[in-house]
Amino acid sequence: MKRLVVSGSSGLIGSEVARTFACAGWEVHGLDNNMRADFFGPSGDTRWNQSRLVADLRHFHHHEIDIRDRAGVDAMINTAKPDAIVHCAAQPSHDLAANRPFDDFDINAVGTVNLLEACRRHAREAPFVHMSTNKVYGDAPNEIALVETATRWDYADPAYTNGIPETFRIDQSTHSVFGASKIAADVMVQEYGRYFSMPTCTLRGGCLTGPNHSGVELHGFLSHLVRSNIHGHTYKIFGYKGKQVRDNIHSADVAAFISAFIAAPRIAEVYNIGGGKENAVSILEAFQISREISGKEIKHEYIDENRVGDHICYYSDLTKMKAHYPDWKITRTVRDMIAEIHAAWDE
Repeated sequence: MKRLVVSGSSGLIGSEVARTFACAGWEVHGLDNNMRADFFGPSGDTRWNQSRLVADLRHFHHHEIDIRDRAGVDAMINTAKPDAIVHCAAQPSHDLAANRPFDDFDINAVGTVNLLEACRRHAREAPFVHMSTNKVYGDAPNEIALVETATRWDYADPAYTNGIPETFRIDQSTHSVFGASKIAADVMVQEYGRYFSMPTCTLRGGCLTGPNHSGVELHGFLSHLVRSNIHGHTYKIFGYKGKQVRDNIHSADVAAFISAFIAAPRIAEVYNIGGGKENAVSILEAFQISREISGKEIKHEYIDENRVGDHICYYSDLTKMKAHYPDWKITRTVRDMIAEIHAAWDE
């Protein structure tokens, strides 16, 4: 039986990956210490997801390990001898990072190196997939000429008709502290691939979502929006008239791509993974879809100041992903995802 190690296994992508591979007959070892509860309080707690994985998946094993624990990570990888590693654990909020920069860097950057080095020592041939972020591009995408419509901003420059490609620059811009720590991790994953000839991949995610997301104000756009709508909470819009655009991708589609990469790995690859242009949506547009599904108005407050380093418009160019893995495709629309999240929060 093949073995997978997945860090952040109780989170949105980690749990989806764990379930996908366990159902495919793999033995899955999950690393998670529920740091989301520490970061975001009770609403960010992921123990419910951990309990479900343990109950549902016969060959899933939970390990209460903090990826900052270098010796603990090394020992676990040495014991498991995995056939693949998927690294999803992270401090995910660029707002929170400014208040807790040491935690942010130690988890995002140092924790990634701890996993990479353990894999180099004990599982060098195993494909290593890292969940990065589109925040590695900083606010440089805001330099692209834009057009404003009634409900969104969009690219006016035809060079970006399909979105942001992987060749877009990652320096000389404001990233947020979170974005900077994720760049460090992103580049180290590439470097271990090139320098040590290891099969590594870094996935620069757009808005990753799905029914297993414990979305909060500081992280988890669609999940938090739907939760606010259902419970009558006030959703805060930070600048850009609520017309800021993000591409959304379902966690199952992310897990499917990870599975495709592990089946046919490459050295030091980088992919922008998101819903692409077809699944790009603004906050105002997401409000409308959520209203249509719930039949309820969304309470909201507009704050005329955007988050530092935030994108006005961002969606991923999926051309490279589809060229390298032509059998992979997006299976859920934005409306599908919002409806599914509604059903999950109702439940």
